[in-house]
Amino acid sequence: MIEPLDKDVDYLVPALARGLSVLGLFNAQVRALSIQEIAERLQVSTSAIYRILVTLTHMGYLNKLNSHYELGARVVSDGFSYLASRDIVDVAMPHLNALRDRTSLSCHLSIREHTDSLYLYRAFAAQRLSVNIPVGTRIACHCTAMGRMLLTALDDARLGALYQHIRLDDYPSPAPRTLPELQSMIRQDRERGWVVHRSDYSTAIATVIHDHTGQVTAAINLSGADAVMDPEGATERFQTLLLETSACISRELGYRDTRPLA
Repeated sequence: MIEPLDKDVDYLVPALARGLSVLGLFNAQVRALSIQEIAERLQVSTSAIYRILVTLTHMGYLNKLNSHYELGARVVSDGFSYLASRDIVDVAMPHLNALRDRTSLSCHLSIREHTDSLYLYRAFAAQRLSVNIPVGTRIACHCTAMGRMLLTALDDARLGALYQHIRLDDYPSPAPRTLPELQSMIRQDRERGWVVHRSDYSTAIATVIHDHTGQVTAAINLSGADAVMDPEGATERFQTLLLETSACISRELGYRDTRPLA
């Protein structure tokens, strides 16, 4: 808890202080908490924080998945997650800039916020035919290469919980139109380790970034016009460079790949 200065104690708003304390419980290691766990960490009763959790969820600062809460999209849009994400942006930036310079293709970095892929950084490709998505853009995860890779962090049960109230049949092909189709697609994406997605005369190749715990914490991509991506061998070369970049960023974040070599 933040201790107020003595001269300001009369102006303290207890409910606001408690709400901010709830948000402060979440970090890179603690991504989801039940109401009982939140109450125990704040040393209060569950009834004392129930209305605060309902309010934070209603305003978008928290998401409720089954019996657990996680940080919501509003936290990012108001700047909290931006600050929390600075480490990964700072680590990824020089690698994505270098990848952009080697390929002359746009590179992007995103994280998942509920069912959206939130773009945190772009390495701008200054070409006439280029794909440049502005920082702060949100796109439905199941419609993009990076978004699909972000969803590989979730197993079938968690995907089902996340999308139980989300309509998928409003999106054009090749986006999945049903939950089973989405779950099958993400299982294949996870096993493959990368995604190629084509739309509107452009192609994107994406893969994941792992943090020091081994969790999928972000995704990166290379994207460009089909005219650049289609020549024989081009996609394979770009994919190799993207995976190398992902491995470098993940290592700097503390990730150690313990999988046996093929």
